[in-house]
Formats: sequence, C-alpha cells, structure tokens
Amino acid sequence: MSTYVVGDIQGCFEPFQCLLEQVKFNPDKDRLWSVGDLINRGPGNIEVLRWFYAHRDNITMVLGNHDLHLMAVSCGARNPSRNDNLEDILGAPDREQLIEWLHFQPLAHFENGVTMVHAGIPPIWTVQDALDRAWEVENALRGARCEEFLTEMYGNDPYVWDDSLSGMTRLRVITNYLTRMRYCTRKGKLDLISKGPQPIADAVAGKKVAPWFSHKRRLTKGQTIIFGHWASLEGMTDDPKTIGLDTGCVWGNALTFYELETGRRVTCECAKSAHTYYVEQTAPDSSRGR
Repeated sequence: MSTYVVGDIQGCFEPFQCLLEQVKFNPDKDRLWSVGDLINRGPGNIEVLRWFYAHRDNITMVLGNHDLHLMAVSCGARNPSRNDNLEDILGAPDREQLIEWLHFQPLAHFENGVTMVHAGIPPIWTVQDALDRAWEVENALRGARCEEFLTEMYGNDPYVWDDSLSGMTRLRVITNYLTRMRYCTRKGKLDLISKGPQPIADAVAGKKVAPWFSHKRRLTKGQTIIFGHWASLEGMTDDPKTIGLDTGCVWGNALTFYELETGRRVTCECAKSAHTYYVEQTAPDSSRGR
C-alpha cells in the first residue's frame, strides 16, 4: 500500500489522471492525500471533483482557498470573479452533493507524524494549535452560520493572530493563515501582497518578512509539514521536512505526487508539453483577493 500526496490540481484533470497511471494507483489498496485547491482555472473542474467524491473512502484532503471560494459562490455569499471558471460545477446536476461533501473536509490534517495544510502554519502556532483553530473554521462551515462565515472570510484584516480575537475576525485570520499565507514576520504578521519567490520590499511596513517555514524559531520546526498554494516556489523549500507540492500545473508547469512512505516525487511531464490552462488576467491567487 502506498500513500500519495498531490499538489494543487486546480481542475487539471488530465495531468492528474496521467499521474495516477504513472504510479499505478490502486484505489483498493492505495490512498491519496490532497493539499487542496482541487478546482478553479483548469479545464476539468467537475471531473476532478467527481473523481474525489467517487473515491472519498480512499482520500484525505484539506481545503484550499479556491475550494472555499467555490462554496461561497455556490451559496450566493460571493459573486464569481472574472478569473473563475466554475460554470461546469455550478451547472452540474450533482452540484449540491459535491459541494456539501466539500463542507465536511478539514483545513488541517495530522496523521503518523505528518501534518498537511494548504498554505502553511504561522511560526507562532504549534501543530496542535493549527488543528484546534482549523476545527473552529470547520465547525463554522458545517453550522447554521456557514453563509455568514463565507461572506465574512474575505479580506486581509486582522493581519496577525491574537488569542483575544473572536467571531468572524478570528475565523478570518485562521483561514488566511491556513489557506492564503506565504510570507509573514517571525511573530506571525501576514504579508498577503508578496506571492513570488522573493517578498516585495516593505510589504509589511518596517517589518522583515520571510516564508512562513523559514523562521528559525517557528514552533513547528523539525516537524514534517506538507503544503501547496505557492506555485512560484516550484516545490522548493529550505527545510527537508517542509514539503511544498504546488508545482504550478495550471500555469503550464507540472503536477506532482509525493509518496509518503519513500519520499519519492513523481511529476507529470504531460502538463509541461500541454498548453497553459489559465492565462493570468490580474495576479495569481486573485480569488478571495488572494
């Protein structure tokens, strides 16, 4: 039995199928983890979502920013952005079933010493902090205030965690850490402007920012964390236990599987030879102002 973790698919169904074939994925004995962002911007959103739903007993996933955005658009909490291509899902006869299933997926997962999140864990949190605070958002997604949360989750403020935060502002910063973060200060203040491999100068006025995983005193140092979200890194980090898997398939690069048991990476080269699925109109990550 093997456990494979897949990077951001974002509707790139054909490269995803290519990887399943390369590793000879057997749903009767193998497992698949996903770092989230199953959908949006690629050409096969509904196919990806249906595959995951059909194999739900053999998969583990965490929600990404695009998955949350789909929930918000679906319930009317948010209008689609001009960069979305969610029409195949929104018009599907099984839409409600698929999106309801998404509502019951976690924002963080821990198993056998491995933590999986979409974007990262701020340096001021432990893994248990991340799991506990992810549960707060998960509870909102499954409860009576779900639509209110999906409306209020958009925005950058507050930029930093405080234990005294409450209500929707508390849930927003938790969501931003787990599904949007790239750079932050050592005390967890978010830089939600910089998206490339180097931060924009003075993006956080007067403060030095670094990739969340580069802070020397982060509370998760030495622990294995798998994440996606950051295509411009091309899967590279400065810590062998911090494993980035977004290799930019939807931007015309490759899709990546990571085998948990061996540390082997498998890349679908067919994505590189195909056309770029999404042509950027504004900035990468523009859903939810991301």
